[in-house]
Amino acid sequence: MTVDHDVLPEDDRAPGGEVSTATLIGYAIAAVGILGWFLFGLLVQRQGFVDSVGESAGAAFGLLLAVSVVGMIRHNGG
Repeated sequence: MTVDHDVLPEDDRAPGGEVSTATLIGYAIAAVGILGWFLFGLLVQRQGFVDSVGESAGAAFGLLLAVSVVGMIRHNGG
């Protein structure tokens, strides 16, 4: 069996996947901030490599959680 037509109507399709410039700049700032947080813990506070990785990973996961909550709120129109 073959399908010769589109299954989803135009208005039900996911967006084209384009990411705005502001979003890319925000991602870059977040990445630099997480790297800076890691280097600050490692070089300034001298807390060790594993502790610095854990602290920066925790900050990154917290940031991802915040971004996903904001995205969910924006998507659902709340």
